[in-house]
Amino acid sequence: MAAVSILVALSVGLLVHQASVNQHVGQARTAAENALRTVLDYDDRTGDVPKNWWNAAVDDPALPQALRGLAQQKHLASLPAAGPGGTSRMWAAAPGPNDQVISIWIDYTQDQRAIADLDRSIALSAALSVLVTVLAGVLVAHRISRRLRTAARTARTIAQGDLGARIGSLGRARDEVAELAAAVDSMSAVLSSKLANEQRFTADVAHELRTPLTGLLTAAELLPPGRPTELVQDRVRVLCRLTEELLEVSRLDAGAERPELSRVPLGPMLRRILPESVRLEVRADAEVTTDPRRLDRVVGNLVANAERHGAPPVLVTVDGTVVTVRDHGPGFPDEVLTDGPQRFRTGARERGHGHGLGLTIAQGHAAVLGVRLTLANHPDGGAQAQLVLG
Repeated sequence: MAAVSILVALSVGLLVHQASVNQHVGQARTAAENALRTVLDYDDRTGDVPKNWWNAAVDDPALPQALRGLAQQKHLASLPAAGPGGTSRMWAAAPGPNDQVISIWIDYTQDQRAIADLDRSIALSAALSVLVTVLAGVLVAHRISRRLRTAARTARTIAQGDLGARIGSLGRARDEVAELAAAVDSMSAVLSSKLANEQRFTADVAHELRTPLTGLLTAAELLPPGRPTELVQDRVRVLCRLTEELLEVSRLDAGAERPELSRVPLGPMLRRILPESVRLEVRADAEVTTDPRRLDRVVGNLVANAERHGAPPVLVTVDGTVVTVRDHGPGFPDEVLTDGPQRFRTGARERGHGHGLGLTIAQGHAAVLGVRLTLANHPDGGAQAQLVLG
């Protein structure tokens, strides 16, 4: 806007300046040429040039050479030129008898000063116009950008999982920004409704499956010993565990979980819950305020994921309030690092098989605890999950 304002002001200023110059020069030329014709007429009648008329002279040495050349070529012409002491003159010259040049000049200083004063006024007016235009543009742009920043901030909140966030009213204006805000709010409402329906459906299905699966597991326990019985019991246990995990995910998605906090030493607590196959290294122990049951679920799911999809050894490191779980397998797939854990997706084939719910549950409990869980690949190979408790 500033650039456009400057260009417009410059263009208008140049047009006004040129028009003013043309007007003053034209008037002065006309006056000088009329005065010269009067002097020439007097010379024709009397044979003499009146020296006291408009500074008339024959072969005046101060006459500009360009104008002298035009007069010698039998032209009556006029030309502005600088005079002594910073003055300006408008000259007029014409051929006289015996190859002489008759010339006059009139004072042009006032015209030059008037043009200079007009140029200063134009410059000042242009500067004020640009300043006012830019200030008005800044105010309008700030208002628009402030509303857009509000919309962008709410959109980022929605993208982070808070589908209840709304942009709301952005003022009385009914423009494109208001339409964008209404569209984002409508989209968020639709997504929230669909997600709630999906969560309710998942919870209902898992709840309805729990009772028959429990009965099926009991019936499987009564089968006669043998390899077929072991296979049936194993599959039924997998289905029961999947159902329980689905119910747990549904509760976490619904935001109904609340932590029961207590003060516990981190190192001894992890020592009690970790299996013997996992190596625990305590570099610096610390007491943390957390929900031990949920922390057990987070670390347990991270370790189970490392054992199922990674490669031994699985190492758990405690460094103050930071817990790191690392395996030595192929590492997390790129989509997990980019988009985060996705239920029923385990990533690349070499990460093994499963339902993809372990990392989702760990992430959900970490959110309930208010701690930060980050997934990365170790520079020396293997997947690495880091839990920052404080």
